[in-house]
Amino acid sequence: MTSRRPRVSVCIPTYKGAATLGAAIESVLAQSFTDFELIVVDDGSPDDTAAVVAGFPDPRVTYQRNAVNLGPEGNWNRCLELASGHYFKLLPHDDLLHPECLARQVAVMDADGVEQIALVFSARDVLDQTGRRVARRGYPSTRSGRLGASEVRRQCVRRGTNVMGEPGAVLFRKSLASRVGAFDAREPYVIDLDYWLRLLAHGDAYFIAEYLASFRVSSGQWSVALGAQQSTDFLRCIARHSAHWPESLGLVDRMLGRISPRVNSLGRRIFYSVYLR
Repeated sequence: MTSRRPRVSVCIPTYKGAATLGAAIESVLAQSFTDFELIVVDDGSPDDTAAVVAGFPDPRVTYQRNAVNLGPEGNWNRCLELASGHYFKLLPHDDLLHPECLARQVAVMDADGVEQIALVFSARDVLDQTGRRVARRGYPSTRSGRLGASEVRRQCVRRGTNVMGEPGAVLFRKSLASRVGAFDAREPYVIDLDYWLRLLAHGDAYFIAEYLASFRVSSGQWSVALGAQQSTDFLRCIARHSAHWPESLGLVDRMLGRISPRVNSLGRRIFYSVYLR
């Protein structure tokens, strides 16, 4: 007899994340929506990650340890391989979910019976290393609702950033992931944006204006360590994808698309210098 398939797979890829992993797990187990599996995928951490997970004797929680270190890209893809739910959410070990996150996002996807929505994302809080909120991020629109894929792509270009947000803020169908394929880190800083753009080739997005996820900025974070590479990776990713978009980018789009990523990179360095001292 096969076990029942959960509605959602929440996967936490982790490496040396024992200090914050417990809080991430707690935020998932505190969800008002309860039909999920939580898979912690340990990329060979030398810390007490296994002991942290063992402290949560919930049958929905499972622990997987990679035989060899796969790196961020490989570990994210291992999460995709292990997930059995109808919907998929990747939650880095630094980050947190609001108790209503899964309920609100699953409701949007369940209501889309013809599967025209490729992903749903929410506004999110930015936390410092101590867990204190230092900023808030969302989509340029402050209202919840469906967004055309072309409009979301244009906003990414004009603003020079991933307007859909970090993995914890996004939910999508596992069946669509099977069509889209694996995460691709050829531009490491925008591995998530690359995947969101690939999903949007198959449908629209839905934005929830509530702050349903939290993204922690820490000195050991992968994206922070990449520093000056951030804007270069963004520009390369957009150039690669936009060549296949059905819509054309206007002069203003192209101008902002060249300037905004570099301005954002400078702004991030200033932000990190203030909050990661």
